[in-house]
Amino acid sequence: MNLIEIFRAVFMNIQGNKTKVFLTTLGIIVGALTIVLVISIGNGSQASVEEQFRNLNVGTLQIMPAFGGRATERLTSEVAAQIRAEAPSIKNISMILAARADISYSNTSASASLGGVTEDLMFINNLEMAYGTFITEEQNEDAQRVAVIGSDIAQELFGDEIGDVIGERVTILGRRYEITGILKGMGDSSMGGISPDSAVFVPYKVAEKYIVGRLARPTIIALAKDIDHVESAIEEINLVLQEVYRNKSDQFRIIDAGNRLQSAKNSARTMTLMLLAVAVVVLIVGGIGIMNVLFVSVKERTKEIGILKAIGAQKRDILLMFLLEAIMISAVGGVLGILGSMLAMPIMNYFQVRAIPTNFAYLLAFGFSVGIGTFFGYYPASRAAALKPIDALNYE
Repeated sequence: MNLIEIFRAVFMNIQGNKTKVFLTTLGIIVGALTIVLVISIGNGSQASVEEQFRNLNVGTLQIMPAFGGRATERLTSEVAAQIRAEAPSIKNISMILAARADISYSNTSASASLGGVTEDLMFINNLEMAYGTFITEEQNEDAQRVAVIGSDIAQELFGDEIGDVIGERVTILGRRYEITGILKGMGDSSMGGISPDSAVFVPYKVAEKYIVGRLARPTIIALAKDIDHVESAIEEINLVLQEVYRNKSDQFRIIDAGNRLQSAKNSARTMTLMLLAVAVVVLIVGGIGIMNVLFVSVKERTKEIGILKAIGAQKRDILLMFLLEAIMISAVGGVLGILGSMLAMPIMNYFQVRAIPTNFAYLLAFGFSVGIGTFFGYYPASRAAALKPIDALNYE
């Protein structure tokens, strides 16, 4: 038999058993669709994690009160200055006081995160200005009532005319603050519990004096010289904390942003692999379905196989006929599953489930589908090819 005749026989058998073939293909369709969606959701999760940390340098360290228990000590600007002086692995250091406050302009008001910060925060967190300037050292030392506003809050208060608001005054907790800067949009990012887009920044001493009070518990944010200095920076910070707070230094913890990023990405990757394993199980079940259908097909076509062998068909021709049938069923299932995943993407986005499809996901789903079909189709195909012509012709 030539290849064209083999393909013709395969197509005729598939057309004669459309319903059975479709039901068999369902397992492959669901498995391929699941593989694409799982990988796409995993890519979306990792992208979200990276976006959340993209404005925070991987060498960033946060020093804050430890979880659990009642902390009796608090970080101070003097401690931050001592860390700057005695930790040579530190490049920049800043302080942040986090709070919530209503900010108003004219007849418009908004609820915002409020951060009392020092000037180095801009460089540590890669903040960019759309208009104006960030908090300066002079403004902080003189406790000037100035404010830098995040893009979302600026949009809410001033609409599209945010470029013209530098020098205008807003009211925060009954006091007037001059706007000196508007930040560029940063997306899903967080620092010290504050998202820059929905925040208002004022000088640290102003926040301490007028907004949160001197009993508030600030966070110190330090930036190591580079990623290779992170470990030494942590050791140096710990030495300073032990020197200042003695046996109470364990009331503070140091968070490594690089480790947080890696841990978050590892968690997203682990979840993706777990869901991918489920998708592979679905494909295997689909492959078993193909094998069962081919076994039934071999029994139903035993006499046909005998006739084909009697008129000169070789063992490899029969093997190829049934194997091609399995491959075609699984390949069509893979393609339909991929198309189904493309249709499912807008639905997932509607429900705010971020999914980023890739060519790798499509190729993996198709490759798995064809591979499963080939693997589970080979055994029944080899059984069909091994039938003796006389036994096949006499089969009832």
